[in-house]
Amino acid sequence: MDGGEVAVVGAGAVGCYFGGMLARAGVPVTLIGRAVHTDAIARDGVFLEGLRLQERIRVAATTRIEGVRDAHVVLFCVKTVDTETAAQSMRAHLAPDCTVLSMQNGVDNVPRIRAASGIEAIPAVVYVAAAMAGPGHVKHSGRGDLVLPESARGIADLFQRAEVPCRLSPAIATELWQKMVLNCAYNAISALGRSQYGRMARNPRIRDLIRRAIAETVLVARADGVDLLEEAMVEAAQKLGEAMSGATSSTAQVIARGKTTEIESLNGYIARRGAQAGIATPVNETLCALVQLLEEQ
Repeated sequence: MDGGEVAVVGAGAVGCYFGGMLARAGVPVTLIGRAVHTDAIARDGVFLEGLRLQERIRVAATTRIEGVRDAHVVLFCVKTVDTETAAQSMRAHLAPDCTVLSMQNGVDNVPRIRAASGIEAIPAVVYVAAAMAGPGHVKHSGRGDLVLPESARGIADLFQRAEVPCRLSPAIATELWQKMVLNCAYNAISALGRSQYGRMARNPRIRDLIRRAIAETVLVARADGVDLLEEAMVEAAQKLGEAMSGATSSTAQVIARGKTTEIESLNGYIARRGAQAGIATPVNETLCALVQLLEEQ
């Protein structure tokens, strides 16, 4: 596929990074998000400050959801708390042949999008450390790759041409759960401890806490029909902490801005699904409750 117009719904750090990379490669992109960022981007372009480049990229930007109208592909990057309302608001404006790619945290966004709007979205697994360092300014500090289902080969090619590594997987549900395990291991603790991943990975007590969070999450994944190996996930978490040592979690970034986090779609989801399946999840329950206590401030 040639990609045509690409719209990004939810132009925060993830949306601006991947949308910016596509625009940099010549793909027509419209970023849709909050005025604090879209006004700056419409005026000056999006500034990508990253591991490999520091570049200002011209790209269209708007606050209006109607910006999806001409898109062949929509990168759906809203926070999970906004999944239903964002899906409903864009439904009437989508072209009949538009493909919606859910680039969100969690494992249940695609069915939630479908239930709210009838849109048949495609799941993507996103690995990137990025934060908005200012209006229209993305600071990229780690990775920046995607995993897509095999049915999305055309979109994968689009990203590859934009120098975004993109792997196709025959088992996207397993890939989503593997990312979920890592999110449940790192996001809340990073926020609660105001810590970068590297410090967490080097602290023996935090490593033990991460291991226990992973053990619970793996059990819930198995109850959902996805068989993960606990030791393999513990090893993956340790490698992630070392590889992205300077990163802080999206949960930590949201808490720092005084906003509502996605914790209910991460550790909170594990606690709810665990209760339904008769699986004890005290670590995930505690992490969720403590993050919500921070949110109340």
